[in-house]
Amino acid sequence: MARVMAMICAADRMRARAFYSDVLGPVFGLGAPMIDHFGDQFPCGEGFIRLTALPDWQAGPYPVLGWQVDDAAAAVAGLVARGVEMLIYPGFGQDAQGLWTSPDGGARIAWFNDSEGNLLSLTEQR
Repeated sequence: MARVMAMICAADRMRARAFYSDVLGPVFGLGAPMIDHFGDQFPCGEGFIRLTALPDWQAGPYPVLGWQVDDAAAAVAGLVARGVEMLIYPGFGQDAQGLWTSPDGGARIAWFNDSEGNLLSLTEQR
């Protein structure tokens, strides 16, 4: 059986580990990380999120990781309560929480950055 492993880069390993453990962990059910000399590996669902330290890392403008959730508003509220700011894109039509509803109403999506500037998202499929 193969499992998915998302590879996320971090300029500051300790800062990223704290963010994924303390902020994302409670909202998305990330397990305690397995730590080795090269990175931190968080169990997540049937797979893993692997944080790899790259001291000169600079995040790009596109999403690198997302979660499918049952209740987007609750997930956003949980993140905001932990200090995460949802990204609002001018003219995109997001609500006050930062949630965008697809034109067919089939999905609600919010975007936010991790501690390293990586663009992350959450999606509720309806």
